[in-house]
Amino acid sequence: MQSLRELQRAFRAATLFGDSAALASLDLVGGSLQPAARIAVYRNNILGNYRKALAATYPVVRRLVGESFFAAVVEHFVHDYPSTRGDVNRYGSEFAMFLASYAPARDLAYLPDVARLEWAIDQASIAADAPPLDIDALAGVPAAAQGLLRFALHPSLQLVVSVHPILRIWQVNQPDHVGEDRVDLSEGGDALLVQRGRGGVCIERIGEGERAWLAAFAENATLADATALATAAEPGFDLAAALRHRVVAQTIVGFRAPPSPASGKPT
Repeated sequence: MQSLRELQRAFRAATLFGDSAALASLDLVGGSLQPAARIAVYRNNILGNYRKALAATYPVVRRLVGESFFAAVVEHFVHDYPSTRGDVNRYGSEFAMFLASYAPARDLAYLPDVARLEWAIDQASIAADAPPLDIDALAGVPAAAQGLLRFALHPSLQLVVSVHPILRIWQVNQPDHVGEDRVDLSEGGDALLVQRGRGGVCIERIGEGERAWLAAFAENATLADATALATAAEPGFDLAAALRHRVVAQTIVGFRAPPSPASGKPT
């Protein structure tokens, strides 16, 4: 007799992957339906739930490719990247990567990056919140130590970069969009900041210098090193303006100062 774990694995293999050996091992009996037909009922229900969940996360991708194409994409995606979590609504992080290798979508070169943007929006919407930066504490950091500050970013912050105009593509495919819906794919790419604010999730175009600066903070770089990377990416990068704007926008929500000489502990 199979253990519960073995039965669960066999059921998964039979439903998601059409494994005939796994189906036979389940030893389904009773009723007028054959085992394959019985398991097909479950398969259709499972795939239907995945389609609904992924359509909620990737509505623009779905609109761009159409309902039938999207359904086929989801079926192949579920086969290649089965869920490892109990909550299907948190499923789909690999969807953009999958689209990049999905042969029927190869002519839609922008599609994976649109999916990356939609995943960033989804993740920003459910991220934890954070209190604003303590301005008084920051002002108290000695000038000599400021270059060694390490800034913490808001948990909802996501950076998305593409060689395609994905923000324009996303905008013209919103239900409330009015006006011109033409997209010139040759108009250039986007560096986007996605963050949840008081009014919900916002998407903002940013310069290459600011993108490099924020990406460096996300990797725990010091202010001096992050600014050097930003200036290399964009020689006109304005540190003071960027710092002021990102503190006010609560993109930067905390900092860690270097150890003080006396205590050896961060200030």
